[in-house]
Amino acid sequence: MTVLVDAAIWPFEGRKWAHLVSDTSFEELHAFAERLGIPRRAFQGDHYDVPTEYRERAIELGAQPVASRELVRRLRAAGLRRVRSATELHTSA
Repeated sequence: MTVLVDAAIWPFEGRKWAHLVSDTSFEELHAFAERLGIPRRAFQGDHYDVPTEYRERAIELGAQPVASRELVRRLRAAGLRRVRSATELHTSA
């Protein structure tokens, strides 16, 4: 099992957030998120956003802290990185 979490540096709604991913499978990621108490509806296509306190708990449960670039590299290498389509890019702007 390899669940990865980057640093909680991404600001949103007055909190700092990290990304939680698996470099093995989405099933592994969903099971880990469930253990953390994160609802499945929070899944962002290839990751979960987690606030600082969830990040700390994730590490206690065995998630490996890594730099953001390493997290993305390993997600891509596993073939689990979701690439946004041109339509998604235009509708989110």
